Amino acid sequence: MTGIVSYGTYIPRYRIKLFDIANVWQKVPEEIIRGFRVSEKAVAGIDEDSVTMGIEAGKRAFDLVNLGPTKIGSVYFGSESHPYAVNPSSSIVAEFLGVGNDYFAADLEFACKAATAGIQLTTGFIDSKKINYGLVIGSDTAQGKPHDALEYTASSIATAYILGGKKTEIIAQILAMTSFTSDTPDFWRRDGARYPSHFGRFTGEPAYFTHVVSAGKKLLTQSKMSPSDFDYCVFHMPNGKFPRIAAKKLGFTDEQLAPSLTVEKIGNPYSASSLLGLAAVLDIAKPGQKIFFVSYGSGAGSDGFIFKTTPQIKKIQKKIVPVWQQIENKTYIDYTKYLRQTHTI
Repeated sequence: MTGIVSYGTYIPRYRIKLFDIANVWQKVPEEIIRGFRVSEKAVAGIDEDSVTMGIEAGKRAFDLVNLGPTKIGSVYFGSESHPYAVNPSSSIVAEFLGVGNDYFAADLEFACKAATAGIQLTTGFIDSKKINYGLVIGSDTAQGKPHDALEYTASSIATAYILGGKKTEIIAQILAMTSFTSDTPDFWRRDGARYPSHFGRFTGEPAYFTHVVSAGKKLLTQSKMSPSDFDYCVFHMPNGKFPRIAAKKLGFTDEQLAPSLTVEKIGNPYSASSLLGLAAVLDIAKPGQKIFFVSYGSGAGSDGFIFKTTPQIKKIQKKIVPVWQQIENKTYIDYTKYLRQTHTI
């Protein structure tokens, strides 16, 4: 039995409205907002990066449980905005969190599903009894080239999940998991390039939907479950439209999806996107409820999971600062300050 023991999220307080970005580039704001179904996005502070945000998320995960950091047997850090090209983010985070020295560590990259790949790896370690607990962090200070479509949605957030194998500690058991992967280069960044490139509309039907829906169908088939068996569904959120379409294609309702749709208020934080949606669901889920989850990473691939909450989740919920409460703790900035904080100027 392997599952989530605790989780933590860190959302920077700064926000910029899509209305302000659109105005700078003389676009019609209403069309931009309607097109992406996003109204504003989270922006990291000038002194923040994916590692500092990951540390904050990790601290919050440990604060919820009576678990010493030295009990962690593996640390995986998923991101596409690691501060260093050569110098691991995972070891920096582990050092600041007090994990010690006796642990497996790796930085993972697979666009926006890097951290969910880490959950799969950690599950394998725990199932094989090589470790008792593992820490997985998904964190990005996502960048978008000025005047590019990505600038309207790319945001900055971190999530942290502690996994374990003790029945009395697990708040959400992993019932099933799967993956669907192909070589579909819809989004990429060459070594040394400052900003990623993408194939525009190609990122939708041939890429995102093919992988998310295929992984979702595979997960339903393997588990012998149907959409009606689930209380919630969570998908990667590159914008506000794609997860809604994916949910509909797989047979899920708006009510099952709605609690996870954080993208409309904070944008797309890449590796933290689907995991932030999962955290928002865990904030409110009752014991015994099932969660259908599919991530997506350009390149391309999707990881699917089925989670079932346990009575232990009530103890965690009494201590958390809910995701939606964190989202509302915000300070708006203008486009000039946004450029400074994202180191564009």
